[in-house]
Amino acid sequence: MAERGFLLASLLLFFCLAGTCYGIVLFSSLPRTLVVTASPNQGQVLVAGEDKITVTWGVNQTLAAGTDSAYKTIKVKLCYAPISQVDRAWRKTVDNMAKDKTCQFQIVAKPYDASNKTVQSFELTVERDVPSATYFVRAYAYNSEDVVVAYGQTTNAHKTTNLFEIQSITGRHMSLDIAAICFSGFSVLSLAGFFVAEKRRAKRS
Repeated sequence: MAERGFLLASLLLFFCLAGTCYGIVLFSSLPRTLVVTASPNQGQVLVAGEDKITVTWGVNQTLAAGTDSAYKTIKVKLCYAPISQVDRAWRKTVDNMAKDKTCQFQIVAKPYDASNKTVQSFELTVERDVPSATYFVRAYAYNSEDVVVAYGQTTNAHKTTNLFEIQSITGRHMSLDIAAICFSGFSVLSLAGFFVAEKRRAKRS
């Protein structure tokens, strides 16, 4: 009986260790090897659907050669700052990368070219569906198995510097206004046609 209990405990420990090694990546375990910058200034307000962001990224050249040997893909993302995560569980930061909801909007994903050490850049127009909030930019490096192995970000470790705001478009779209005008015009014409028909009917009678 004791041997059976020991075997079960050993198996449980094995699966936990296997999950830690192969299935769970903790953000706190990732090295910060990427240097990332973004064009917005501290506190700048961008309008979704109108303003642009230019991001640049590259490996920190002060690190030892071969640091980036496992990098295959770089994914750059727009991330919520702590002030815009308060009381919003759907934006919560979790150390387990599989559960983390800090960075929900991908800016760009590109293959990593280890032979090209120059800084890469990308410009995008902020999507209309990005909600109003305070943001920073983060880049992740992924290996050949699409597992994140390193990162870099525009802000400091406490995520208090180089933050910018995005203001979503809350007004009505032009297409909705046009549809409303057309519908109103159709209603007026229908009502006028109804009165004309009623008058003709009254004269005949």
